Amino acid sequence: MTLFSFIPASGGVNPHTQTLLPRFIRKKNLFIPHWESISTPDDDVLDIAWSENPHSESAQDKPVFILFHGLEGSFNSPYANGLMHAFAEKGWLAVMMHFRGCSGKPNLQARAYHSGETKDPHHFLQMLTERFPHSYKIATGISLGGNMLANYLVEFAKEPLLNAATIISAPFDLAACSDRINDGFSKVYQRYLLSSLKKNALQRIQILRQKIPVTSDAIQSLTTLKNFDDLITAPLHGFSDASHYYHQCSAIHKLAQIKLPTLIIHARDDPFMTASVIPSEPLPETINYQLLAHGGHVGFLSGSIFKPVFWLEQTLPAYYAKHVE
Repeated sequence: MTLFSFIPASGGVNPHTQTLLPRFIRKKNLFIPHWESISTPDDDVLDIAWSENPHSESAQDKPVFILFHGLEGSFNSPYANGLMHAFAEKGWLAVMMHFRGCSGKPNLQARAYHSGETKDPHHFLQMLTERFPHSYKIATGISLGGNMLANYLVEFAKEPLLNAATIISAPFDLAACSDRINDGFSKVYQRYLLSSLKKNALQRIQILRQKIPVTSDAIQSLTTLKNFDDLITAPLHGFSDASHYYHQCSAIHKLAQIKLPTLIIHARDDPFMTASVIPSEPLPETINYQLLAHGGHVGFLSGSIFKPVFWLEQTLPAYYAKHVE
């Protein structure tokens, strides 16, 4: 059995079971994080969750595991505190940067986050580099955070401020994924994500109006993620519409430009994706691409449906232990 031979949980092969079950299994966070807020160059705030106090003596010589979450994710997402806990248990300092507005507190500026927004992550990684200049650092991007990380690795290929990266369940073709999540049972995921996006936008509508002409009625009437991107994401961040945003920020045709050692994991049955996210062009030797038959969207539960095992939490620390050594 190789490190990447994933066998889905008996009784839990279905991709929707793989995708949804973690939320029912892990209802409580595995640990209480150490919180920190850092300022951005435009006078906004990024909320940071640490596995321990980063200023403590015990944290100084540890390798650093960095996590970028998915759309509307947070430390409370099962994969987030799960992966952080798994690495911390293996002797790493784990940290997650919340994208603006995702920590439970509204951000201050008429700006949010998206699949190609790399300025905040770069600012955060600069801070980490200043604090831990000699520590081995890996970054893992989940879903939207994975597509963002791919864009970051291309944009900052000459000086990524990282030693390695992992990208999991990333929607490398944003337009195709936008269509896919509006089809069949996947509409359940769209409804959940859209509800969160709309709620946050309504809370910040006065701030958003500083930059875009948006109304409460327009937000409440949105029915798809593409509608949201047309109304808010695109104009808020300088794109003409959702299609322009998707074209500019989809990482599928940029992967060959990644120079950093990068592990990419996709599940062929991911209900958020289509085959268009699977690279068809040759990838550089720096990329270890793992296409698994099953796993759903950021699921990857093995064992059994009654005794599930979070496979990513076993596999990633083991994979990077060799790199650290």
